[in-house]
Parts: sequence; C-alpha cells; structure tokens
Amino acid sequence: MDKLSTPKLTQPSTNTDAHPALWQTTLHIKGMTCAACSARIEKGLSRMEGVQQANVNLTMEKATISYDPAHIGIDDFQNKVEALGFQTVTESVDLNITGMTCAACSARIEKGLSKLPGVSRANVNLALETGHVEYVSGTLKGSDLIHKIRQLGFTAQLKETEEETVSLREQEIQRKKWNWILSAILSLPLLWAMAGHFSFTSWIWVPDVFMNPLFQWVLATPVQFFLGRQFYIGAYKSLKNRSANMDVLVALGTSMAYFYSLYLTSLTSTGGLSGHNHGGSSVVTDTANAASQAPGDFYFETSAVLITLILLGKWLEALAKGRSTQSIKSLIEMAPRSARVIRDDQEISLVPEYVLMNDLVIVKPGEKIPVDGVVEEGFSSVDESMLSGESLPVDKKPGDSVTGATMNKNGILRLRATRVGADSALSQIIKIVEQAQGFKAPIQRIADVISGIFVPIVVSLAAITFLFWYLLISPNDFGGALEKAIAVLVIACPCALGLATPTSIMAGSGRAAEYGILFKGGEYLESAQHIQTVVLDKTGTVTNGKPVLTDVKTAANWTRTALLNQVGAVEQSSEHPLAEAIVEGIKASGMKVFSKSEHFKNMPGYGVQATVQSQDVLIGTRRLLSDQHVAVPPEALTQMSELEKQGKTTMLVAVDGQWAGMIAVADTIKDTSKQAIRRLQVMGIQIVMMTGDNERTARSVARQAGIENVLAEVLPERKAAEIQKLQEYGQKVAMVGDGINDAPALAVADIGMAVGTGTHIAVEAADVTLMRGDLNSIADAIELSQRTMRNIKQNLFWALAYNVIGIPIAALGFLAPWLAGAAMAFSSVSVVLNSLRLQRMKL
Repeated sequence: MDKLSTPKLTQPSTNTDAHPALWQTTLHIKGMTCAACSARIEKGLSRMEGVQQANVNLTMEKATISYDPAHIGIDDFQNKVEALGFQTVTESVDLNITGMTCAACSARIEKGLSKLPGVSRANVNLALETGHVEYVSGTLKGSDLIHKIRQLGFTAQLKETEEETVSLREQEIQRKKWNWILSAILSLPLLWAMAGHFSFTSWIWVPDVFMNPLFQWVLATPVQFFLGRQFYIGAYKSLKNRSANMDVLVALGTSMAYFYSLYLTSLTSTGGLSGHNHGGSSVVTDTANAASQAPGDFYFETSAVLITLILLGKWLEALAKGRSTQSIKSLIEMAPRSARVIRDDQEISLVPEYVLMNDLVIVKPGEKIPVDGVVEEGFSSVDESMLSGESLPVDKKPGDSVTGATMNKNGILRLRATRVGADSALSQIIKIVEQAQGFKAPIQRIADVISGIFVPIVVSLAAITFLFWYLLISPNDFGGALEKAIAVLVIACPCALGLATPTSIMAGSGRAAEYGILFKGGEYLESAQHIQTVVLDKTGTVTNGKPVLTDVKTAANWTRTALLNQVGAVEQSSEHPLAEAIVEGIKASGMKVFSKSEHFKNMPGYGVQATVQSQDVLIGTRRLLSDQHVAVPPEALTQMSELEKQGKTTMLVAVDGQWAGMIAVADTIKDTSKQAIRRLQVMGIQIVMMTGDNERTARSVARQAGIENVLAEVLPERKAAEIQKLQEYGQKVAMVGDGINDAPALAVADIGMAVGTGTHIAVEAADVTLMRGDLNSIADAIELSQRTMRNIKQNLFWALAYNVIGIPIAALGFLAPWLAGAAMAFSSVSVVLNSLRLQRMKL
C-alpha cells in the first residue's frame, strides 16, 4: 500500500459563501460492480443529515462528499457505506516520533491523532518512539499526520519501511486475473463436453468422464460457490438494502442453471445406480425423464462458463479502467522523489511532502524543483514546459518564483519554500483533475435513473420469457425454457451503462490536463461544448501582459527627471501590471531610487493617487483628471489621442491640481492570439474583448488580434454586468481572464476560464484553468468538450442498444446462455476501450 498516495485532504468546501461550514472528503469504496451499486451508495449518503452533496464514481471507486462537520463525520459515512453492503478502504502509516518524555506525551499524541477526521486507530509506542495510524483512505495524507504531531510539540517523519511491490489496484487486477484462470481451468472440460454435444461438432473426441454428470458437478461447484461467491455476496447485500444490481442477475441466472442440473443429477444417480421405485408415479416419471437425458442436456457448463466469461470481463475491465487513470498517474510521476533541505545548518534529504513553509531548499543542476518557492540565491534556467508548454527554459534569478516539478537545467538554486504539500501548483493540478473525474456530468444522471429500475425490469422479462416458452411454445420443456430465461438475465447487465459516462469523463479530462487544460468538474467538461460567445480580457489574456514604458511627455514647467521621480514614487506602491512596467522602465533609464509616497489610493478603472514630497499626485485617465477639475491643454489631449491610436495605454499626470505631463506604455499581443481568435471564429463562436482601457487603445489591440466586438473602459465592478447582458440575449458565454478584477466576471459566466499564468484568485473563481496562457487552449477546451460528449453519447447509445437488441434475441431463443455471458462481459470492456480512444486524441 502506498502510504502517501491518497489524493485528497478533508478541507473546507470552495463554495464558502453559500455553505460556510461545508467540508469535502473522498472515500475509497470496494465492492461496487455496476451503476446500480454506485447509485445506491450515492442515494444513501445524500439522505444523511448534514450531507449537502454526494457523488459516487464507479470507475474510480470513490465517493466525494460535501458535508457539514457539525452534524456528521467520516465515521458516519464509513458506517453507512458498510450498512449498504460495501467497504471503505483503509490505509496505515508508520512514523518515527521524537521529543516524547513520558506516557503523557504519547497519550497526548494518540488523542490528537485520533481526533483527525477519518482516523480509526492511533497507537504510539513511547519506548520505541514510533506511531502506527490507520485511517480511511482518501480522507488524510501522511503529511497531515506529521503536521498534527508538530502542532502538538513533537517531531515526526515517515518510518522507513519496505515499499510494497504493487499498488492496491494492481493487486486487485492480479486477483481477478487468477480467479479467471482458475475458473477457466475448471470450466474447460465442461466447455469441451458441451462442444462435443452438438451434431455439427460430433467429430470432436470427448473423454467419457467429461460427460458424467457427477464429474461435471464436481468441476462446476467450486466455480459456482468459491470463484463466484462475490456475486452471491453482492446480490445478498443489494437485496438486503432493497435494491438490485448486476450481481443479482448473475447469481440468479447461474444458480438456476446449477441447481436445476443438480436436481437432474440427483434423479439420474438415484435411478441409474439404485434402480429403486420411490413409491410415486411422479418420481418414476421424473427419474425416467432424467435418465433419458443425454449428459449434454445438463446445464453445469452453462453456469460455470458464464461465471468464467464474466470473470474474464471483470479482469479486462479492471485493466482498461487502470489505463483510464493514467493521466493522474502521469501527473503524480512528475513529482520529484526527494528534496534537499537546510535545517539546523545541516543538509538533509526529505520526501517533498514533508518540506515545511519557509524551509530553505537546495536544487542542483539536473534535479527537479521539489516545491513552489522564491529564489534566494543562484542563477539558472528552468524547464517549465510541464506547466506552460513552452519548450525554451526560463532564466531564474533571486526574487523569481519557481514551481515544483519543473527541471533545473544549470546552476545551483537556493529557494525559500512558499507553497508545499497540498498547496503546491502540481498538487492543485492533480486535485483539479481528480475533482473533474470524481464529479458526475449531468448526462450521467440519465444513466443512473435507468440503472435504478433496470434490474427489476430484466428479472420480470426473464420470468415472462420462461413462462412463455414453458407454457406456450414448448410445454413441459423446463430445461429449454430455463435456458432462455437465463440468457435474458445474463445478457441484460447495467455495467456498460454505468461505465459509459465516467470512463469518458476520466479519459477526456485526463487528456485535457496533458494539454494544460484543467476542468474543475465533469459538468464544465459537458457544458463547454455549448459556448457561443467568448469574452476576452485584454491585458495578460490577448496581450502578453508585460507592457513596457514607451513615451514620456512633460509640461513646460517640468523636467523629465522630476516627473519620473513623482510617477515612480506613486507607481511603486501599486501592484497593477502597468505600474510594474512603468517602474521597471524608469529604473532602466537610470533612476534607481524614488522619493517616498504616502496616502496611496487605488481607484480601479481610473488611476492612482498619492502624496509625494507634500505634493498631491494623480496618475490616470482623462475622466480622473476631469473629475478632479484638472485642466489639460488641448495640445496634450491631441498628443494623447495620437499615442492611443498607436495602441499605447496613455496616462495623464497631475501634481497639486496642475497638469504635469503624460506617460505611455505598450503591451503587444501574444504571438498565438490572432491565430487562436481566427480558429474560434471559424468554429462559429463570437469573440468580444472587454477591457478597462480607453476606446482607442482597445480598438487598436483588437484590430491587431482580429477582434471586431470591443467593450472598452469597463470598470471591474461592471464586467460581471456586461457578461449578464450577453446572457440575457440567450448566449452561452465563456469569460477568459487572468486578473483579480476578472474574478466576478469569471464566476458569473456560464464557463469561466482563467489563464493559469494569472492570479490565484482568478484561477479559484474559474471553472476551467488554461495553464499555458495560450488562447488556442480555449478552442482546445471546447473541442475536447465536444469530442468527450460525442464519446459519451456513443457509449450510452451502444450500451442501451445492446440491451434493446440483445434481450429480445435472447428471449426468442436465438442466444445460448454462454454466448449471452460472453456478450455481456465484453460489452463493458468495449465501452471502456471506446472511452480510452480519447487518451489518443489529437488537437
């Protein structure tokens, strides 16, 4: 068991406004076999008091629950899952603990660990200075235990133990494989005997012992009750909870064949061996009928071969499902395996999960950067292609930020850890991908509804088929009627229906992650296909977001140096990208130190104001100076208009109520913006650029990018309103932005897309994150959505068509039970394989 593999930590829900007390957790569940199982668990969890939402993913075998911890806890979920007939997976971790001095210390640690959500047992050994903790898989990570122990005043680290050679999933695949192999070995003689029974295969030699019903019974019994016990257990638990799933169909169908054959065997043995009359004409008749049956008329091979084929399907399905999680495995494999950390003036090697905030980390050439941080010493180039898609390394110097899992190419870097563990960029990416794969797309609800009523309908159809054949078509041919009923039971399996949507969502969202597109949920992957209008923020989205200072114009009574000193003093207090460009441009001209500013005030959409050397300084738009009653000479306004026609953002400067000059900055569009916008337009999508910049500058940038529709001089608080206006016209709108001021618009839009190179707030508010900052990712996201939904519809169509076509064929007697079993087993595999085609999708 991989002690550090649990992907999700119990944490406050991101929807804190609507549900401020909600937490979210993920449980790993064993024992689900079809969509009816996952639907039953989801229904049971959703009805619990304090649960706001529950989603159960059959393919990933996980339940994601949003709940109020004041009313309910992990233990309640675990008990509910077990009451429904399933099991939650538990994990354990062993720790070395230092700093304990007495039994009170170990008791305090045990008590503290036991209070963590999901912990079922915590044992601390004072003498050995070790700890053993067992917890519900998915609710905690090893690092959470380490941090809890540190909070209690002790130190701990992962105990060095021999790693298991295979994961739990790989062990399960191996178990299913050997179950099938053993079942196949036992069923082969039965299949051989069945093949020799048909007239067109009479040339096949069959040993006499294979035709003996007692021999067939000996072979079929372990297949039925040992290798097939999982179907009986699943059926019992399902029926106990007033539900029905695939196990009910398999157990019912194979049991009918097995016990009817056992009945015939008992009659044949009694009549053939003892020859006694049991004193009743009915017994004599039954015995004679049974004795007259050819050995091939027994149905032991039907039950055994059915179970063998279903076990084969389960094994192949597990293999395919394992491939569907490859995207997450690939992301996890990007993470470095160790980190060099300086503690107490000593260099130690740690698992990256145990690096703490503000730790000093050393990264040598050729090593992966273990955590997100800021460079304190050293110069190097870093390969960030896993995040940005850019193949060229990026130079790093002191003060620059670096991201975990990127590669240090040359030079030693010393960096200060700023985001570790679950907060790191890679962990957030993995979390978003898992979240997308764990939550259901709305289309899945259709399959859930069908699966909930499917099994009872099938059992009814099987009963009708039996009565139809036994009473009307072939009176008194019990075996023939039974065979048709078994075929109906076996061919109608809801597995393919249950796998149709989640496997496609997993494959599609995983492939999207490889292209740097992170969907936060299946519902966003589904709804992106409907986008009709894309609204683009200008700075940092259409443009590079790195403007440079281009022009400085001064009033007659101002020198360039004096004006730049005032401007630099004010703008160095601002975090706006334009302010940073102005300060960098001034410094590049030779002025390294500015006067200090006081009373700095930011006026979004207008400009900034501050006091410098007892003088009041305004920097901003025409409207700002006009509102402050500052007169600007006509010739200055003419100059400003000329600069704006060139696509430059121009700001007026006033000191103590008098115009002092103007400064202009320019931001070039990204190399790929024009191509991406043209691609979207070809797809029939309307493009709108929305910006707080003035009309002239906005129009200039829009012309360069090929955008016709422009909304200029839009204040941040009005951006969301502009999105709503478009929605009122019936448009499905996607908003694409990267700044804090874009967050409200991202939240209001039907789909919010945040450029991953932007601010953390924008990424949190968005439904889709575009890690590479390339507008082509917008078209890619929409195309991925369209292809994924097309794949889901294909899966659902064939899953339903398979049953609609197969059940009548089986009911009419044209499908032998063993053939029905083979078709049922491979239907699920075919659905998964069709979904996996998305992993090879090219954009």
